[in-house]
Amino acid sequence: MVHSCGQQIPAWVYVGSLLFCFFNSFTVRGAPVKQEVLDNGATVLNHSMSLVHRMETLLAMGNGSDVTLRVQTIDTDEVKVIQAHSLVLTLQSDVFEELLINRNNSAVVLMETANCAAVFDKFIRYLYCGDISVRLDQAIYLHKLASKYHVWGLQQGLTQYMTQHLSSDSPTGHVVSWYNYALQIGDTTLRDSCLLYLSWNLSSVLQSKEWGSISEDLLLSLLQRSDLILQSELELFEALEAWVNLNQPVSATVETALRAVRYGMIPPHHLFRLQKQSLLLIKYYESIRDLLYLAFQFHSASPIQLAKYFDVNCSIFTPRNYLSSSWGSPWVINSPTRDDRSFSFQTQLGPSGHDSSKRVTWNALFSPRWLPLSARSSYTELGAMQPTRTEAGHPRIIVTPATSSPDFAGVSFQKTVIVMAKQQGKVVVRHVYNFHQSTEEAGDFLTDADLQRRSSDYLIDSSLYLHIVIKPLYHTLLVARK
Repeated sequence: MVHSCGQQIPAWVYVGSLLFCFFNSFTVRGAPVKQEVLDNGATVLNHSMSLVHRMETLLAMGNGSDVTLRVQTIDTDEVKVIQAHSLVLTLQSDVFEELLINRNNSAVVLMETANCAAVFDKFIRYLYCGDISVRLDQAIYLHKLASKYHVWGLQQGLTQYMTQHLSSDSPTGHVVSWYNYALQIGDTTLRDSCLLYLSWNLSSVLQSKEWGSISEDLLLSLLQRSDLILQSELELFEALEAWVNLNQPVSATVETALRAVRYGMIPPHHLFRLQKQSLLLIKYYESIRDLLYLAFQFHSASPIQLAKYFDVNCSIFTPRNYLSSSWGSPWVINSPTRDDRSFSFQTQLGPSGHDSSKRVTWNALFSPRWLPLSARSSYTELGAMQPTRTEAGHPRIIVTPATSSPDFAGVSFQKTVIVMAKQQGKVVVRHVYNFHQSTEEAGDFLTDADLQRRSSDYLIDSSLYLHIVIKPLYHTLLVARK
């Protein structure tokens, strides 16, 4: 269990059973006493915090110690000596129990890496007190100690801490190192959480010091994903070039990475510029010549013609979640619990150069309350939808084109709503919802959001921050108009 002193203060993690809620408190002979009145009229007097203080003093003073822990840093002569108590250690860890049973004298030698040895005092204190202070740069090493000595409550608490603090600021970044660690120990929950965070916040990751430190495997995993959220495919290519220049991987890795770029999503004038100015593209041109040729065909021919000769289901023709204005628009909904809100914006008809000059106007309607399809009213004379309100339910968004066009035939428009939130003082992507007309199709759109609460994780300054992305998919042309 992970507990923060405040929602915006990530520094303290409390793991164990030392969290209590009481109505009154007072002091007896200098010791803090907490009082809770139960439903049956009985009163519970609680001195647990005083007990924790005494246990901490017991560890610090070494009174009654019957075992000496000698924590030796591997490959150095540095030794940290801790006077401990067998009863406490064995109650918390079966590994310590076995070590103490098999010891030859009162001292137990523990070999630890420098980073683990540096936080060993914190680890032992947790065994006595049940709470621990954690910094971002200490989480992995405390997790290693908890795993090594089978302190499962602490291990689970640290995993939850890392999952909840992916967005916290750190000088050199920490998500990539946490991902690598999760991969190493086989923690799929933490691994997937890190990968999703990197995918949904890729634009900020590309601009950070962390980008240069990602491994080849992680780089290739990200490049294969369609749910990446970033400004444009060009931004991804330029970041890839920077990563290659910094890490100098083998040619096979570079070729694999370059072939994962979706060149069909890069406008032709940028592709021409890259062919002349990108040293990376010039060097590996022959490796991706076929992809560039296909991208130029995609931009020059109509999608109808292209679908007759090429498989438009391949990734080169599939857009990711691009935040640039050609693909959608941000939408800040002030006071989202009030009446329905509407919004209009424009996107290009499709990603190909053939369709990029054609614009589509979209109407978006946000309703703070659920409206069944059967109860939905039609457009009024003023063109605004006036839904029948119901107090129960959850918010939803409907996105529809303002006009129809023959150009729409055979094109499937996938809508994506990206929900931003403020976590640990930083704006990050909280959720991503894909649908074709209404978020009712997503099922869980903001179901756990409390838009009435000013401190809601979904609100920034009492406003809901969204970004709507329109992704035209051409693969339906094969059936509709081939």
